[in-house]
Amino acid sequence: MSAEILDTTAQPASNLDMTRPSGPLLSIKNLHVWFELRRFGFGHAGYVRAVDGVTFDLDYGEAIAIVGESGCGKSTLMKTILGLYPPTDGTVVFEDEDLSDFNPRKLQWYRSQLGYVQQDPYGALPPFMNVEHILSEPMIINGIKDKAERRERIEKVMTEVKMTPISDFVNKFPHMLSGGQQQRIVIARAMILEPKMIVADEPVSMLDASVRVEILKLLRGLQESHNLAVIYITHDLSTVRYFSERIFVMYAGNLVEKASVMQLLDNPSHPYTQALLTGTSDPDYNNALTYKEVPPGEPPSLINPPPGCRFHPRCAQAIEGLCEVKDPPDFDLEPGHQSACWLHE
Repeated sequence: MSAEILDTTAQPASNLDMTRPSGPLLSIKNLHVWFELRRFGFGHAGYVRAVDGVTFDLDYGEAIAIVGESGCGKSTLMKTILGLYPPTDGTVVFEDEDLSDFNPRKLQWYRSQLGYVQQDPYGALPPFMNVEHILSEPMIINGIKDKAERRERIEKVMTEVKMTPISDFVNKFPHMLSGGQQQRIVIARAMILEPKMIVADEPVSMLDASVRVEILKLLRGLQESHNLAVIYITHDLSTVRYFSERIFVMYAGNLVEKASVMQLLDNPSHPYTQALLTGTSDPDYNNALTYKEVPPGEPPSLINPPPGCRFHPRCAQAIEGLCEVKDPPDFDLEPGHQSACWLHE
């Protein structure tokens, strides 16, 4: 990871704009997404509790990061927000409208308000389409029939993602582009319908370190210039200081800590958050040689999660007779900073 991103003197992203509409753009309340298991195709065999009681709001123009290990439920949460998975329980409300009430036509409108930036740009781009076709397809699907308008939007968005001169790229196919160029086209496609929100799923993890800085700068610039709300999903805490305003830490289907970037990085309060920060890569060679203690064991099975706090089997600070029995609520540590841990009772 580039030292530029990990610079501890870097200021957290801030896009607070007094012209934002009041109230949240996206509101998620007590969201559960469970997948039924069946034994050899016959008979109920339990559930995978991929998302199990998640609540948060996202304001207009705000950038948040959802961080956690692989298998913690980040991707399921993202796909539910995108309307790909229906909630088992709870609500996803976008501009005061409940996603569960959407018919197919309304769902198409909803998805036109979201941009999606995938992790693997080469896998996200159809290999049989050139760049012009890739960027035109969302507009055609959403009823923009005027070719001149489509061409104007393509030229505008390619200029914004710095794919110029446009004539050098518009007729190329994905395999003719570098990884960074492919990701710029993925971002351009996400922006082509002028969305209100972008969901970015590990948008730089497949790229070289030098290119990651450029892509994060590009996304941040687009967020500020278009007043975009952004959900940045990652397992790497080293990039969130640079890009996000708030961080939500996810473990085994739950959000265990919510805070502003500086609150969380300066005062990580949940033992799992502390473990994540301990495991964050360090560009300083001397620090990299220092052995760091990490929690023993593996994340729990989401088919049969442990009772009480789901982190307690790996937590050195677990309180006997409490953590393994009772699920902790969110404790308010300071304004805007919550941690679901009995240590704060």
